[in-house]
Amino acid sequence: MLVAAAVCPCPPLLVPEVAAGAAPELDSARDACLDAVAVLAASRPDLLVVVGPGETLPGRDGAPSVGPFPPGTHGSFRGVGVDLDVTLGPVPEEAFTPGRPLPQSLTVGAWLLGRARWSCSPVEGLALPEAAVAEDCAEAGGMLARRASRVALLVMGDGSACRTLKAPGYLDERAADFDARATEALASADLDALAALDVALAHELKVAGRAPWQLLAGAARDAGLAGRLLYENAPYGVGYTVAAWS
Repeated sequence: MLVAAAVCPCPPLLVPEVAAGAAPELDSARDACLDAVAVLAASRPDLLVVVGPGETLPGRDGAPSVGPFPPGTHGSFRGVGVDLDVTLGPVPEEAFTPGRPLPQSLTVGAWLLGRARWSCSPVEGLALPEAAVAEDCAEAGGMLARRASRVALLVMGDGSACRTLKAPGYLDERAADFDARATEALASADLDALAALDVALAHELKVAGRAPWQLLAGAARDAGLAGRLLYENAPYGVGYTVAAWS
């Protein structure tokens, strides 16, 4: 059963080494993410799953990096110019064969857990395709919630990337309203509102968090969790929301 969830944005800029001189601009978001991870630790989970959007990797014929990632999987920020590697929780003591690297969203999640010195439970990862339909996300969430008696989720994903003229997706007048509705749903743990997020509109607004949020809604059915908003802003024209459910 799902006992806690933390919702965090997943830009590499959360990592001070990546942000460099701009690092202080995201101090509030970074602190809120660590507070949300602390809520996960306090729930004493048997299993933590980091969930985020997949990404298309060069040389993979356009195939997105989706699917499960086992404990100890490596991620790297070398792709954004920083010589920094992370692992998804501690590397298992038994023989470990490195597989696919973590996608960006899970790499940021692994960095957050390392920053928080996570040691409460095994950690796995799951990346979702951007085009995953809402029903499939909800079903995957329900399956994750049944993996152990006490399951926690670290849900990585940004809101729209169209909030300002200089945003990655340029300005779209619909973006602020979409982000406001999504943030309200995340803040109040409104499962129906999350399930009802428009998949096509989310794609047009470059919302990276839509599929992970809808997985969370599926995982939280019958869990009786309450939500709390820890941070909301749109630096660089991208919607960032941090919330904790417990």
